[in-house]
Amino acid sequence: MKTDDKKEKPAIPMLASEAPKPNAAMETQSTNGGGGTKGKKRNRKICICVTLLILLLIFIVLLVLGLTLFKPKRPITTIDSVAVDRLQASVDVLNLKVVLNLTLSVDLSLKNPNRVGFSFGNSSALLNYGGKLIGEAPLPASRVGPENTLPMNITLTLMADRLLTDTQIISDVMSGSIPINTFVKVAGKVSVLKIFKIKVQSSSSCDIVISVANRNVTSQHCKYSTKL
Repeated sequence: MKTDDKKEKPAIPMLASEAPKPNAAMETQSTNGGGGTKGKKRNRKICICVTLLILLLIFIVLLVLGLTLFKPKRPITTIDSVAVDRLQASVDVLNLKVVLNLTLSVDLSLKNPNRVGFSFGNSSALLNYGGKLIGEAPLPASRVGPENTLPMNITLTLMADRLLTDTQIISDVMSGSIPINTFVKVAGKVSVLKIFKIKVQSSSSCDIVISVANRNVTSQHCKYSTKL
């Protein structure tokens, strides 16, 4: 009986170097994932830096425009004319009193030389005699357009009770000339590019001499002031 020489060969053990390395593959995937996260963080930082740089450039451009092309200028309040609407004056020598009724019509203008609008709040025009307030008229809030002039007309009426105890007015009325002062102050804001708001104050003061006989203004000297 013949014996089969062909015998099943025993399995050759696999070398350690040839064995699959699942841990290495996992490490590679983990390394690749970490690199992607770092790249995203780097891109985010770059985007933030670019955005901040653009905002800074925009701010610098607006600031330069605000200080050059749109640099705020001083609005000017001008009293163009003062006319006597009514004047009644009489002297009670025995009682040392003066009966004085006076109404003035004042034309004034507010010039805005800026390239942007000028808005101002409620104000008043004042009538003074010897440093004492004797009349007042309201000036309503308004807005003057860019490089525009706003004309206004106000009526100032003397409050007679303010001069009842003033002895100097008797001498002035008897001399035929009454010196008075009109004062107008306007305060508001100039808005540059709707970002920078600058406070502005403009005022005008006029010394006026009124003729009692002719019932008109014989002298007018004005001073103007503007503050930013």
